[in-house]
Amino acid sequence: MALSMLPTYQWFEVVERTPLVSIDLIITDAQGKVLLGWRNNKPAQHCWFVPGGVVRKGETLQQAFERVVFDELGVITETRSKALFDGVYEHHYTDNFAGIEGVGTHYVVLAHRLNAEQHLPGLVGVQNLPKAQHKEYVWMPVAELLNNPQVHKYTKAYFQVQL
Repeated sequence: MALSMLPTYQWFEVVERTPLVSIDLIITDAQGKVLLGWRNNKPAQHCWFVPGGVVRKGETLQQAFERVVFDELGVITETRSKALFDGVYEHHYTDNFAGIEGVGTHYVVLAHRLNAEQHLPGLVGVQNLPKAQHKEYVWMPVAELLNNPQVHKYTKAYFQVQL
């Protein structure tokens, strides 16, 4: 059974006891602006964040990539092999999807960079993107996102020089 199909209490047990493997999508347009969504849900609620999602049990990374792109952007793609793998990141949050006190969320993130025009030709305008995870979307220049206090620190980390 895929994790998303678990009853809420079982999914909470997974979040409480294990790190989650996820895929984040760092999507740029022709001008180098980055696609960000205003998060509806915990963790990272009420922040600008890149689209992404968890890898479900039994999925290959290719299947997970295609599903996350579709769920987050409404676009059918098979471009994981063309995406630039950006590395492995860790995200540690003090909260969780259920809002239960004292339980954080830990992600091991496989970040992928894509150019919208080259890799996601079906991505047309931000007004038509799915609203389940993000209530609105913007294309934001990197310099602006790095200085915007409403952009989550884990999104900023994708654009900061690692020493």
